[in-house]
Amino acid sequence: MVHKFKHWLSDNLKGDPVMWAIIILLSLVSIMVVYSASGSLAYKKTGGNTEHFLIKHSMLMLVSFVLMWYAHKLNYKYYAKLSKLGVLISIPLLVLAFAVGSKLNDANRWITIPIINQSFQPSDFAKLSLIAYLASVLARNQNNMEDWKKSFVPVLIYSGIICGLIALANLSTALILFSTCMLLMFIGRVPMKYLAMLVLAGALVGTVALSFGQRGRTSINRIKSFMSSENIPFQAEQSYIAIWNGGLMGKGPGNSDQKNFLPHSYSDFIYSIIIEEYGLIGGLFILFLYLALLYRGMKVAANSDRAFGGLLSAGLSFSLVIQAMINMGVAVGVGPITGQPLPLLSMGGTSLLFTGLSLGIILSVSRGDISEEMVNG
Repeated sequence: MVHKFKHWLSDNLKGDPVMWAIIILLSLVSIMVVYSASGSLAYKKTGGNTEHFLIKHSMLMLVSFVLMWYAHKLNYKYYAKLSKLGVLISIPLLVLAFAVGSKLNDANRWITIPIINQSFQPSDFAKLSLIAYLASVLARNQNNMEDWKKSFVPVLIYSGIICGLIALANLSTALILFSTCMLLMFIGRVPMKYLAMLVLAGALVGTVALSFGQRGRTSINRIKSFMSSENIPFQAEQSYIAIWNGGLMGKGPGNSDQKNFLPHSYSDFIYSIIIEEYGLIGGLFILFLYLALLYRGMKVAANSDRAFGGLLSAGLSFSLVIQAMINMGVAVGVGPITGQPLPLLSMGGTSLLFTGLSLGIILSVSRGDISEEMVNG
């Protein structure tokens, strides 16, 4: 029976086995912690059904795994062909979301799909598309980086437009994407003079977004609150209490008290609940898993035979892990509140699905260029 199961895994879960193990571990932790953190909210909203969000989250996790599996089965080279189309579709979607999208927390970030009545954030789709497009452009011009019209202008235009449109409603997501683009271009051997130009363009776009965007004032206030030792935001205060309560070993699964007081304990501040229930040891274990995920993603990039595969894996790995580091940093008080979910762990909607797609693409790269060194390393 065990032999058959191993045979099934080797036939169906191709690519880096260590990355598959990390993803499965994070997913299992997610289901346990989301059930604990969302129980009280589910009870209030449904009149007693504490499993409501657990079932919903588990179904989304299942769909995410299906998308991941299909994405990892597709040859990663096809994503280069799809990336330009994805970028072109992203721009009107972001404009539509900002103009007439569903509003939450004073920002229009969501578009509701008719008939199925499911909302999604175009920024998730735009991030994936832009990273794949940048990887494609940089890979095609590896031997011609000094030709700025071919290698840099397309990157500058699309990065500026997409990051700028996202920043109008979600500055933190735009900053994460912009940072990922900078890292990707640095790895892709873009000359430093072009990177300096991109930084200046990014500063200009960011200033415009702060001035005319929907969340500019909120972003400034959050930074001021973070810099002030006297004015601690309510969410941050409750997060610190949760971490203090957790101590070294934690209070045990399901025993969090702060889940009843901490806003968005099942999404933006799920890391605080993890530490409260599983202690500092549990929190460090989650940090280790994300660092291991980054390491395996960069190992995939280093072992890829083609520039596009390496840049694609590096870009998507950076994007996911930078977001995770920011989320965990906010929870423990080393950064201002951003509203970023913890990839693969937070209870989410379409963000969870796009995380699955991103991981599937990284696995596709590892599947396409897998070697004995990757399996044993």
